Amino acid sequence: MTTTSEIQTPRPQPGAPVRGPALRKLRAVAVPAQLALAVCLFSGVPVPGTVLLGAKLLLLVLLGAEAYVWLRLRRLGLSRRQALARLVPERVARYIAHEARIMASLVRWIARRPHGVGEADAVFPHARDQAAMMYGLTFVCVAETVALSFLLARWPVVHGVLLVVDVYTVLFVLGMHAAAATRPHVLSGGVLRVRQAAHVDIRVPVTRIASVRREALFTHAKKDGELNLPIGSQTSLTLELTEPVDAPKLLGAPRLVQVIRLHADDPKSLYDAVTWARTASAPTPQDAD
Repeated sequence: MTTTSEIQTPRPQPGAPVRGPALRKLRAVAVPAQLALAVCLFSGVPVPGTVLLGAKLLLLVLLGAEAYVWLRLRRLGLSRRQALARLVPERVARYIAHEARIMASLVRWIARRPHGVGEADAVFPHARDQAAMMYGLTFVCVAETVALSFLLARWPVVHGVLLVVDVYTVLFVLGMHAAAATRPHVLSGGVLRVRQAAHVDIRVPVTRIASVRREALFTHAKKDGELNLPIGSQTSLTLELTEPVDAPKLLGAPRLVQVIRLHADDPKSLYDAVTWARTASAPTPQDAD
C-alpha cells in the first residue's frame, strides 16, 4: 500500500522548460520592445504617451508572470537558488553575481571587513601595487562625467542616461580595487585560496603544489594550462601543480590550469608560508612505511 510519505509532488526535471508557450512569446515581445524604447529615448526620438504607458504595462505583466513562475517553482520544493537557476540563464546569473560582488566590496572596503579571512592561518594582501593606477583611472572617469554633464546639458534624456552610466563606471572602477583589497590570498587548513578582484577564487590544496618559486614577471604570454593573475602588470610567485585545478572563467566556462602566477604585497611571506605548509603536509618516512 502506498503511504502518505511516498506521495510527493514531482519536481521539474533539470532540462524541462519552466515557462509555457504564452510566457515565452511574451518575453520575445516584451524584451525587444523595451530595448527599442530605450534606444528611442536615448536618441531623443519623441515617443507618444500611449506607447510609454503600453510599454510599462507590458513590463509589469512580464514581471508578474515571472514572479508567478518563481512561486510555482518554490511550491514544487525548489530552493531559492535552484528556482533562480531555472529562471535565469547561468551566464547571466554569473555576470549579475559578479557585479553584486563588486558593489559589495565597496561596502566591505569602507567598513574594513575583508572577505573570507575569519579562520585563515595566514592572509596575504595583493592590491597595493595597483592602487595608484586605479585611483588615476577613477579620476579620469570623474573628469569625463563632469565634462559630459556640461556638453550634454541641452539634451536632458541623453544626459540622464550617460550620467547613470558614468556614475556606475566610477563605482565599478573603485569596486574593482575594493574587491582586490578586501579579497586577499588566504592560507587555511592546508588550502591556498588564490584570488583576484571578484572574478577569480581558486582553492589549491598545498599537497597539489609541486613547486613554488619567486620570480618577478612583467610580461605574461597566454598559454593553455597557465593562469596569470598580475597586479599592476606584475606577478611575483609561480606555482606549479602536480595535477590541474579548475579555474572557471567569468561566465562559468571551465579552465584547467597547472601553472598559476600571482602577486602579493609581501611575496617572501607568501613563499615562506606555502613552503612551510607543503613541508608540514608531506608524508614522513614513518608514514610511508
